This record gives sequence, structure tokens and C-alpha cells, in this order.
Amino acid sequence: MNYLAHIYLARHSEAAMVGAMLGDFVKANGGDHYAPEIANEIALHRFIDSFTDSHPVVTEAKSLFTEGRRRYAGIVLDVFYDHILSQRWDEYCEEPRQELIERFYGALAAHEEQLPERLREILPKLIKQDWLGAYGEFSGVELALTRMSDRLSRNGHLLREGIGEVQQHYEAIADGFDRFFPELVKFTYQRRRQFSVA
Repeated sequence: MNYLAHIYLARHSEAAMVGAMLGDFVKANGGDHYAPEIANEIALHRFIDSFTDSHPVVTEAKSLFTEGRRRYAGIVLDVFYDHILSQRWDEYCEEPRQELIERFYGALAAHEEQLPERLREILPKLIKQDWLGAYGEFSGVELALTRMSDRLSRNGHLLREGIGEVQQHYEAIADGFDRFFPELVKFTYQRRRQFSVA
């Protein structure tokens, strides 16, 4: 899953949302340097990613991509799922989407000194350009994937071409999300209960 889904799936406290974001920016044992609430969300982030990557619905969605682009299908789907979550937001969360996003940006700013260098570097753009809010429109998916493709040392065009794949199969992938995401929510709740901070 991508940023918005991880923030939604985290506890909606400041520390938890920061931890959910850090899962993409710290190494496997990197959570040891953080307070328990942050560390637990870093660990949970990885469980969420593993559950997602191995889920039959996600595997089915990846199979819709043509052969050359399939290796990047997971990245494309992660971003596209944030778009679908944005579209379905009221079905999952009572707090308005943009309000939660603004609280998250505030949490990142408040914890800036604890953030890894790579996240600190992109933080001003992330907030100013409202990366998470942009997922509400498909153009936000296109922009995010283009940014990612520009950072690849090679084959960035294959990642960009994945945009056309999700456009072509928009309804099928969105329908799959509706089957998959409630199971992910349930998994996340159950997995969190296993941590010492409940």
C-alpha cells in the first residue's frame, strides 16, 4: 500500500501516523530507535505490505499488466489504491479525508527532527504540493508515478506506461479493491492487537 492507505490504517494519533510513514524510510531494524508507538507502526507497515503483496486479489490485478510492465505493477497498484481509497473514503473513515491528511502533515512537521534524511528532504514538497490529497484525482496518480519513474536509474518508461494499464482496467482493479481492502483492515486490526501497545 502507499502513503494514504498506511496513514488510514495507522492509529490516528500523531506518533502512529508518523510511524506508518516511516515504514518506507527506515531499515528492517530501524524502528528500534523510536518510541514504542512509532516502532509498532513501522513494524505493522511491513506486515501490511506483506499481506498486500501476497493477497490473491492483488496478484490477480498484477496479472492484468502486460509482460514487460508487470514487474512494476505492484508500485502502480499501491499508488492507484490510494486513489480508490480517496474515492471510497467515506465508507471507511468518519473523519474527512483532508482533515486527516492535514493532521498527518502537522505530525510530520512536529517530528521533523526524528525523520530520516530522505524523508526530511521531500517533506516540504510533500506538504506544499499536498501529495496525499492529490490522490483524490487520477491526475495525482499520474503525477506520483511520473515522479517515481524519474528516480529510477533505468526502465522508468515501463513504470510510466503502467498508468495506461490501470486506466484500461480501472473498473476491474477498483472492484478488486472493494474485495481486498476490508480484509486488509481486519488483518491490520488483528495484527495490531498482538503488539504491546494496544
